[in-house]
Amino acid sequence: MMAAARIPAVSGELRENEPMSRHTSWRVGGPAELFFRPAGLEDLSLFLRELAAETPVFWLGLGSNLLVRDGGIPGVVIAAAGIFKDLERVAELQVRAGVSLPCTQLARQCVRWGIGPSEFFAGIPGTVGGALAMNAGAHGGETWERVRSVTTIDRRGDVRIRSIGEYQVGYRSVTRIDDEHDQNDEWFVEALLEFEAGVPASQETLKALLARRKNTQPLGLPSCGSVFRNPQGDFAARLIETAGLKGDRIGGAEVSTKHANFIINRNHASARDIEALISHVQRTVSDVHGVELVHEVHIIGEAAS
Repeated sequence: MMAAARIPAVSGELRENEPMSRHTSWRVGGPAELFFRPAGLEDLSLFLRELAAETPVFWLGLGSNLLVRDGGIPGVVIAAAGIFKDLERVAELQVRAGVSLPCTQLARQCVRWGIGPSEFFAGIPGTVGGALAMNAGAHGGETWERVRSVTTIDRRGDVRIRSIGEYQVGYRSVTRIDDEHDQNDEWFVEALLEFEAGVPASQETLKALLARRKNTQPLGLPSCGSVFRNPQGDFAARLIETAGLKGDRIGGAEVSTKHANFIINRNHASARDIEALISHVQRTVSDVHGVELVHEVHIIGEAAS
């Protein structure tokens, strides 16, 4: 454990040995050594500046694209879900969105404002921050097609605005073009998004996308959303289903019978169960189809001893 003297004094909430199963959509995961919920940006900046440089830091959003191993996370988990939820229309076609804002809420408000194409955000589980980190997309739209700039905070507590030209963006991939700093030591705080003139948002399209998501995905059970990236020219769900994997289980984890690219916590699964099932799906799809599936879910932490 970190010595109490090395933990900064803050206004936000600090907890030791906080179970990550309370903070991930899969409802699994061992404890965070220290769990910090900042009171705001200034509080977060102060915390980072005073935190010992050798202490590992992990940034947590809604935990909807995350598998935390059963041994937990050493160092500090920063839980940003309680702050950075602002959404402001700053110009006719531009909005400023905080990273903790749910993507569905972003889509709903943009549709109310009549600016598009914005409906696709309703198909992205989780928050704007998660969508920024992986260039999440749905129904033909991708997050970084709309980004004009981002505000970030780094490991030293410094806040800056970065242009889109400072990032290399690909399919489910975003990398800062900077060889001098650790890519994992800077996090998004908000984004300036711009939509298109002459492309009005449709309430009907939004409702149809939400209905489709409800009808095709196992939303009532703990999952992380889509587990695997779609291979070029194909769909991970099709490959998994045609490999006969729907309904396969390891421990309490199951490949969904409703959507094959979902793994659900069916019956008190452990993170180990889920990770083993991910590997089983990858091996089977490789054997049957000759395709190597890449998981888009982030797997972190230590295995249980």
